[in-house]
Amino acid sequence: MTLWPEGGGAEYAARFRALAASGKDLHGEASFCAALIEPGCRVLDAGCGTGRVAIELARRGYRCVGVDSDASMLAEAERDAPDLRWVQADLAGLEALHADLGDDPAGFDLVVCAGNVVPLIAPERAAEAVHAMADQLRPAGFLVCGFGLDRAHLPRSAQVVALETFDRWCDEAGLTLEARYATWDAQPWPGSGGYAVSVLRRR
Repeated sequence: MTLWPEGGGAEYAARFRALAASGKDLHGEASFCAALIEPGCRVLDAGCGTGRVAIELARRGYRCVGVDSDASMLAEAERDAPDLRWVQADLAGLEALHADLGDDPAGFDLVVCAGNVVPLIAPERAAEAVHAMADQLRPAGFLVCGFGLDRAHLPRSAQVVALETFDRWCDEAGLTLEARYATWDAQPWPGSGGYAVSVLRRR
């Protein structure tokens, strides 16, 4: 269950196509992830939306799977990249989807959770979703998660999730914080701010 109003996949995709046409670089998240793991590694795009991150990482040689709860978003992703695996599911229910997420039982080298996904998960399921994402990782695999920390950096429907709360969920899920940045282009984390990108590793 999410706080995102479902059914807006076509509009969401059109907005990003317009940004791309204007010359804006839309691949900061993919570049960030590519700096952590080698091409050929397996990546789960959790809360993939229209598939922008997974599609770009696949273009760079990564083996990608996208999962999202919104069928309209996944329809756009599948239209743009029909050769990739797209799975409709709630992030909190990933533990039941090992067969759907690919044929490698060892898990993923990296799970990327971009686009304010965590604050858009229903509050009563958010910690469970973090645990479920962690469970998809190989030992020492990465969870990379970026989201807004205040109202100015979040959609109207999202909850505000304090970093301390997120860090506690991650620790309970067996994840260790390795680095934190203020942006997807790896600007240093100043200790506070409206947006954070966290790099965590499975213990």
